[in-house]
Amino acid sequence: MKKVLRTAVITILFALVSFYFTLPALNLRSPSFYSWLLEIAVVYVVASLIGTLSISDLKNRTVDFKFIKTNGKIGIIIAVLTLVILGVGQVISHQFFNASAYQKLMTVENREFSEDISQISMNDVPIVDRDSALQLGNRKMGELVNLISQFEVDESSYSYTQINYKGVPTRVAPLRYGNIIKWFNNQSSGIPGYISVDMTNQDVTLVQREQGIKYSPGEYFFRDLDRYLRFKYPTKIFEDYSFEVDDEGTPYWICPVIKYTIGLFGGRDVAGVVMLNASTGESEYYDIAEVPGWVDRAYSADIIVEQINYWGKYKNGYINTIFGQKDVCVTSGGYNYLAIDDDVWLYTGLTSVGNDASNIGLVLVNMRTKESHYYIASGATEYSAMASAEGQVQNLAYTATFPVLLNIGGQPTYLVSLKDNAGLVKKFAFVNVEKYQQVAIGDTLNDAYTVYTKQLSDAQIIDVDTLKEVTGKVTSISSAVKDGNTYFYVQVSGSSKIFMASIQLSDVLAVLEPDDQITIGYVDSEDDFIIMNSIEKK
Repeated sequence: MKKVLRTAVITILFALVSFYFTLPALNLRSPSFYSWLLEIAVVYVVASLIGTLSISDLKNRTVDFKFIKTNGKIGIIIAVLTLVILGVGQVISHQFFNASAYQKLMTVENREFSEDISQISMNDVPIVDRDSALQLGNRKMGELVNLISQFEVDESSYSYTQINYKGVPTRVAPLRYGNIIKWFNNQSSGIPGYISVDMTNQDVTLVQREQGIKYSPGEYFFRDLDRYLRFKYPTKIFEDYSFEVDDEGTPYWICPVIKYTIGLFGGRDVAGVVMLNASTGESEYYDIAEVPGWVDRAYSADIIVEQINYWGKYKNGYINTIFGQKDVCVTSGGYNYLAIDDDVWLYTGLTSVGNDASNIGLVLVNMRTKESHYYIASGATEYSAMASAEGQVQNLAYTATFPVLLNIGGQPTYLVSLKDNAGLVKKFAFVNVEKYQQVAIGDTLNDAYTVYTKQLSDAQIIDVDTLKEVTGKVTSISSAVKDGNTYFYVQVSGSSKIFMASIQLSDVLAVLEPDDQITIGYVDSEDDFIIMNSIEKK
C-alpha cells in the first residue's frame, strides 16, 4: 500500500506542477491536453520504479519487479493510447479527407471595390505601421523619467494592435514591468497605463489609468494572463490574445476561444471570445455572434489568412492542388488592415499558384465577424508594388513598408511609405494596383496624392464620376508651411469647398489674387478640404 501511495503522490505532484506551468486546456479536442497526458504516463512509469525503492528495499537490495511490471504496463498503455488518439486525430482531420469542409470554413462574397471602399480624406489615412509605432512609443517612454526606471513598452505580438478608437485608426500597447524586482516594487498598484498612437498624425499618448493594469502576459503567478484564464476557464482553448480599449479608454484583453470543426483537430475556428478587464480581472464569455461592436479583433490574422488559403486552394478538391491546379489560388504572403465603418478589416492579395508576381484579386475580411468580400483586381502583388516604389528612389536606398489599400478615384491603390536606414518615413508613394506602372512619389502624403491623381487623369484611367472641375473667381487665398512645404488654400465662387495644393503643383499658386478667374481639377470627395490635381488661370 505504501508503494501505491508513493507512486500516486509523485504522479499527482508532477501533474499539478506540470499543469501550473504548461496550462493545457482540459479538453479532448486540445492537442496540448494529450501532450500533458503523455508526460503524466511517462512520469507514472518512472514513479512506479521510485515507489518500490524504500530505505529497507535499498538495504536489503530487493526490488518488487511485479509492482513495477504491473504499473509499467498501465503507464505504457496510457501512453500508447494517447499517441494513437493524437495520430488518428491528425489523420481524420487532414485536408486530404476533408477538402470540401476546409474550403467552406470561410464564405466569401464577390463585391465591387469602388462601391464598398469609399475614398477617404488624406487626413484620415493611416500612415503609421507597427515598426513606426514601436519607435514612437519607445521615444515617448524615454521622455517620462519617472516611469522609464520601472516600466517599458511591451513589444510582444499582442501589442501595438490596430484598432478603431472613436473612429480613428489607432495602435495601442500596454506597458510592462522592467523585471521581476520592479514587479515586486509596483505590483500592488499595477501597470500605470498604455501607449496609444494615432495612425493618421503620429500623435503618441501615454494613457495613465487611475486603476492600474494588473492582468497581462507580463505578470507573474496567478495574475499572469494565461494562468488566470486557464484556472477560470479550464476547458476552453485560447489562442492569440489582443490588447484593446473600449470607447472610454478602459483596457481589455480580447481572448479568442478556439473550436475545431473538422475531425478531431482540424478546421480551426473561433467559437467566441472572453473579454477580460485588464485592471479588475472581471471577465465574460461571448459567442462569436454576440461580441460587442467596439471589439475590433475577435479573429486572429493567422486564422483568417489560413481560411482564405483553404477557400482558394480547395475549390476543386485536394488532388487538384497537386495535379492540374485548376483555379487554385493562395494569399500573396502578406496582409494589412483597413478601417471601414468603425471595424477593422484584414486585406490581402490573392495570386494564382505558381505566379507570385501578380494578383488576381483582393480579399477583405472583417476581424470581428469574419464577413468576407472578394474583389476582382488583377495587377501587382503588394510586394511588387513595394519593389516599384523602391525602384523610383533606388539612389536613396529607401525601403518600402507593406502597403495600405485605398480607393483613389475609384481605383484600387496601394499607399507605400518609404523609410531610410533609421526607420524614419521620408517619402510616400501611390501605386495603382491594376496598372502598377503608375507610381507617384512625394515628400508628403498630399504631394504624392496630387501627382498620382494627375497621372490618373492624364492617362484617362480615373473614374470619370469622381473627376470634377470648378471654374470661378478666387474669393480668398491663404498659405501655410506644412511638413517643410508651402501649401495654398483657395476658395472659388460657386463652391463651398476649400481647395489645397503645394507650390509643387503649379507656380500659378504663388501669383493668384482675389477675383482671378481660375479652373481647378480635383477628385471629388465628401471632405471640406479638397486636394487639387490641376489649376489653370484664365
